[in-house]
Amino acid sequence: MATDFPDLTDLTPGAQRLLDVASELFYEQGIHAVGVDTIAAESGVSKPTLYKHFGSKDGLVVAYLLNRHRWWWELLEAEVERAESPRALAFFTVYAANHGNARRGCAFLNAAAELPDDHPAHEVIRYHKHSVCDLLEELVKEDSAPDIDHRMLGNHLFLLLEGPSRIARSTGPRCSGRGARWPSDCWPVPRSRAGRSPSRRLPRRCEPPAPGQT
Repeated sequence: MATDFPDLTDLTPGAQRLLDVASELFYEQGIHAVGVDTIAAESGVSKPTLYKHFGSKDGLVVAYLLNRHRWWWELLEAEVERAESPRALAFFTVYAANHGNARRGCAFLNAAAELPDDHPAHEVIRYHKHSVCDLLEELVKEDSAPDIDHRMLGNHLFLLLEGPSRIARSTGPRCSGRGARWPSDCWPVPRSRAGRSPSRRLPRRCEPPAPGQT
């Protein structure tokens, strides 16, 4: 999967302001509902600056989702790093905490529903979701018996994780899984620390942003 995403680590203050404001507006109001005129007005940064650094609104949408992925992945890696076996259950801690997704559900699912199939942001959305699936499979493998179908179990866990994100807006916290935990003694397969693999690291261009660059 291609990961040649834009480098957002050296944005000017104006470009960073545009990205921060656009990210909030896109998430709260929807991508289609927010135009470049609104982003420029709310940020106090000119449209020429937007086009210079992001190329177009489509480029700004890509940057929005990429920045969100970086930030969320940092939270996930930290949780996995300190988790005890079985570490795959750390995903439930991160999803249940609803980091940044408490009001309108998953930003990536929302964007996927809004954007046409040929939009460049779908590459970021797929990268984000595939990264979750891949790391789940790795962590399932490190804590499971060799004869277990690690990919199938990882995919089942992925569906359990993603379901609450899809229904959060319609059901509220009562049925969305917020605050839920999967006790480690309910892990469905024998566990072993043998063959533990290191936590999945992002490619250099996808390292999380510095604090405050969410």
